[in-house]
Amino acid sequence: MTADSISPIPRSAAPRETPAAVAAMVRLIRDTWAMSEPFIPEISQFFYGMLFTLAPVTRDFFPINMEVQRGRLVRALVHIVQMVDRPDDLVPFLRQLGRDHRKFGVIPRHYEAVGTALLAALKNHLGPEWTAEVERAWAEAFTIVARAMQEAAAADVNPASWHATVVEHRRLTWDLALVRLLPEQPVPYLPGQYMSVEVPQRPRLWRYLSPANAPREDGGIEFHVRAVDGGWVSRAIVSHTQPGDVWRLGPPLGRMAVDRERSRGVVMVAGGTGVAPLRSILDHLAMWGENPKTRLFYGGPAREDLYDLEELRALSSTNPWLTVTPVVERGEHLPGCEQGTLAEAVTRYGAWPDHDILVSGSPSMIRATVSRMLVAGSVLSQIQYDPFTID
Repeated sequence: MTADSISPIPRSAAPRETPAAVAAMVRLIRDTWAMSEPFIPEISQFFYGMLFTLAPVTRDFFPINMEVQRGRLVRALVHIVQMVDRPDDLVPFLRQLGRDHRKFGVIPRHYEAVGTALLAALKNHLGPEWTAEVERAWAEAFTIVARAMQEAAAADVNPASWHATVVEHRRLTWDLALVRLLPEQPVPYLPGQYMSVEVPQRPRLWRYLSPANAPREDGGIEFHVRAVDGGWVSRAIVSHTQPGDVWRLGPPLGRMAVDRERSRGVVMVAGGTGVAPLRSILDHLAMWGENPKTRLFYGGPAREDLYDLEELRALSSTNPWLTVTPVVERGEHLPGCEQGTLAEAVTRYGAWPDHDILVSGSPSMIRATVSRMLVAGSVLSQIQYDPFTID
């Protein structure tokens, strides 16, 4: 199959305007993706082959070992395309994503190549189910996505990426390290945001990390990194990072934040190193004497997983607006700790009406906590979390 055998991504297509038309488009996309999903490995292989044929320079955007990449990009593309009926969530995310992709040197024709390759891969595996109507739905949805990303990239006046030098690497536990970096120039992130990083030990393997501190005058950034099973980047950071290493940092992403002027109360739920972005927000709030009453539930499987507990308790001792509640899933006679999962602990107190709720941790922890809070009566509009991606 060649690029000429499928319809190209429309260059000037406008999004369908009626809600019914958008709903029909999304339904077609979701239905056909459900048929395609069992064949992710084959679709991914076809996709990358087509992409590198259409735009050979894009090969340099990816790691040398493509096995590491697997179906990540295809799954991410489909997830984004499926959100075209949720513009309030999708558009801000796409704008951030468009700015983030500047670090690769992505230009408009690369978007067209990606879209064409995705449609070709799906068509190749869907066969007769790939009708003209299905193709039009996928093409129009991808065009909406690509246009929003390109417009944001074109409007960004910041650098595409920042170089930062490691000034400290300290093992907190056998699988956890604190890394401090000093960028060549300050990165304009907000407390609670995260950013992609590339380390010299794993070139082209970008991973997302959250600063654990609010922006500082010298621009210094602190990351807390746990080595996860099969994590190429996290394990390299924990085991092999040294002072003097130069990292590359992508643009800040994410919208998790606390409005100290308007919020009537804040509940934070952090699992493991997911405490980092919340710690950054707390670090920022501590600049003021008065803040909304804030309750932080900080949890892990056992007490030793709460590596930052003493620092957080020290912060709460000098800031009466902050209460820190440790949560452990196992262990007996732990004074001051609640027992159970974070989802169980936070919902023991009800639905937390009139509170802003921030949840940060692994994807499974976020899903479990948000689901249980909704069952307990919390409203989705109360809850903030980012689609944070770990190794």
